[in-house]
Amino acid sequence: MTGLQHSTTEQPPGRARRVFVVTGANSGLGLATSRALAHQGAHVVLAVRDEAKGRRAAADIEATRPGASLEVRHLDLADLDSVRAFADRMRADHPKLDVLINNAGVMAPPRTLSAQGHELQFACNHLGHFALTGLLLDLLSAGDAPRVVTVSSVNHRKGRLYFDDLTGERRYSPMGFYNQSKFANAVFGWELHRRLTEAGSPVRSVLAHPGYTATNLQTSAPVGLWRVVFGRIGNPLLAQPPARGAMPQLHAATDPGVTGGQFIGPDGPAELRGAPTRVRLSDAAADPETGRRLWELSERLTDVRFAFPTPV
Repeated sequence: MTGLQHSTTEQPPGRARRVFVVTGANSGLGLATSRALAHQGAHVVLAVRDEAKGRRAAADIEATRPGASLEVRHLDLADLDSVRAFADRMRADHPKLDVLINNAGVMAPPRTLSAQGHELQFACNHLGHFALTGLLLDLLSAGDAPRVVTVSSVNHRKGRLYFDDLTGERRYSPMGFYNQSKFANAVFGWELHRRLTEAGSPVRSVLAHPGYTATNLQTSAPVGLWRVVFGRIGNPLLAQPPARGAMPQLHAATDPGVTGGQFIGPDGPAELRGAPTRVRLSDAAADPETGRRLWELSERLTDVRFAFPTPV
């Protein structure tokens, strides 16, 4: 496939700024995404676990875009109480939300459990974003051409859901459970698209992945051969910079030609780098039974139910 045209969020004169929430906005892909959106005149909510880092990221953006419209808000996606608090504050302060970019993630830590007892990567990368999307769906429904962009990975094609051992208690592999979380992102994005379409909702669910991009996900992984090969050697030699890696999710979030259910990734060999284009979602991720099972499990684990409109 050929690359898609560059996206824009430029605000027409006199039009209210579009509101974007970007999770994990203080570094890497999230910072690059937030910077690009701010430069195009959007109002960007930087949803970050570390507010001090978030404020430094906002200052960095403002240094190149004076007067940028930014908010820094605390959000720990691995803690469902934090997710609910963030959503409550958003509803109190904003009448609508135009785009939610589910970007934040953790990668290949030692086995760790979240505040609610879930495996950390599944909790942060999937469950937190599932809950956040459901809790903000009313604001999105009131938005202007609203979208949810869920950031997955080429690794979703290697993943599967360990329904019988979600916490890795019996057997844990850092990359295996990372792949599970990225597969869950892909399943969720597609199943959300299916349910939104069935309900006649104006919200579009779109998927994206950055290819191989140099971010602190790789370099913050535990010390070992994987970190040396990918973080210290692969990143400088092979990876594209975050500004390039963010292009697929920016395109998914802003291009008027993108429709619900599309998956946007790089157009280069093995989808590792290049310009944004439509790419293939794995057949396993689009399986309706897997989608139903993950959805019902996620509702149970987060206690969040999506308020879809009633079809007319």
